[in-house]
Amino acid sequence: MNKKILLLQILLVLNFLTFGEIITFSAGNMKGTIGSSSDTTELSENAYILTESMEISADSIKMSGENFRYIEATGSIKGKNIESKMEFTCESLKNDRETKIAELKNNVTLTDTENDVQAKAQVIEYNQETETAVMQINIELKQKENICSGAYAVYRKNEQLLDLSGNAQIKQKSDTFRAQQITLNMDSQEIILDGKVKGSVTDNKTSENQEEQKNNEESDENSEKLQNSESQETQNGENIQTELQEEQNSESDKLPESENNAENSSSPENTDSSELTKNQKE
Repeated sequence: MNKKILLLQILLVLNFLTFGEIITFSAGNMKGTIGSSSDTTELSENAYILTESMEISADSIKMSGENFRYIEATGSIKGKNIESKMEFTCESLKNDRETKIAELKNNVTLTDTENDVQAKAQVIEYNQETETAVMQINIELKQKENICSGAYAVYRKNEQLLDLSGNAQIKQKSDTFRAQQITLNMDSQEIILDGKVKGSVTDNKTSENQEEQKNNEESDENSEKLQNSESQETQNGENIQTELQEEQNSESDKLPESENNAENSSSPENTDSSELTKNQKE
């Protein structure tokens, strides 16, 4: 039992020297055979592996083949190619360390952090030697103001070229280009279209007019809101003034009546009449 525990601890921090490079890995669990590089070694629970060129974390990772040539990962995969500065996420990965070709499947994102290019597809095959990515199914690639889509695409990182085919389309702001095949030079932004070419572009004057019209509409709307606000404030002021005037008039109406009552009670006639009535009674 103690030997098994010691073996597991060794495996979790073990470094393998293969193909002249070191493979470092860690995981919550591991099963495999020490001393035989041809056997399969499986990592699970927060599996992590690091080679000189690749870094991968996943739910599970399996290394197999002679000198652990093949690396397979499944689950929530996140990784990067250290040399080419390409980052990726996917749900399934197979990497051949000898040919340096990685196959990524299911909800794949591939980001060229060096050139600010992000690609999405269901399948991407990335060649680490040539720095070329071959993409298939539900492709969407973004670069600067370009949004590119198609059924098949090849991205050449070193040349900064993108080849699209199969309902190929590129959108640049309000401009759209469609063709059977499209080549985009990402440095010069030159676009080459071939086969059943279609598209629509908006000239600068039209764009400027539309922008000016939009600004005018926003200005008119703001002016109308300001006028309505001022009108409401004026109306509120008039209402307050009217209420104050009505209160003053009401107080003025009450004042003469009070004074008349006071005068009547203190007049000589009223006094004499009171005294006469008193004398008669006596």
